[in-house]
Amino acid sequence: MKNLFFIGGPMGVGKSAVSRELQRVLPDCALLDGDNLWDMRPFVVNEDTKACVLANIIACLNNFLACPQFKNIIFCWVMHEQSIIDGIVSQLDLNGARLISLLLICKKRTLLKRLSRDIRRGARKEDVKERAINYLPLYAGLSTAKVETDGLTPAEIAQIISDL
Repeated sequence: MKNLFFIGGPMGVGKSAVSRELQRVLPDCALLDGDNLWDMRPFVVNEDTKACVLANIIACLNNFLACPQFKNIIFCWVMHEQSIIDGIVSQLDLNGARLISLLLICKKRTLLKRLSRDIRRGARKEDVKERAINYLPLYAGLSTAKVETDGLTPAEIAQIISDL
């Protein structure tokens, strides 16, 4: 049986780092980071680009699900609304695959510390802090399992997830 991991959470919580570590731990594993599908210049968020990115996510995930080589598929992205998760899942050919939908969470202070570190190394811009904090309340309504990340390394979090 295949496992499809959806790993969501606010910007800066560690989705990409945890997903890369999880990929190292799990056998026969493909990783799709939703952020890569938004890598465009100029960066424009509108109905056309949203539809394009969602179509690409669904196509990539369905291709990974259909490929017999992969037993584990990881998809990480912000996914701050249940409708985003449900909309993607409704268009996937799960064909018996087990969906494990997770939300990485941490304290606001921890999130700001992680974002500040990313800003210092040039990976993010200063405005990400306000956006990330504004997204936090949106995660309360998600019907996903929550994984607390405070005080844990990406490798430790990946191990917790791999044991599910």
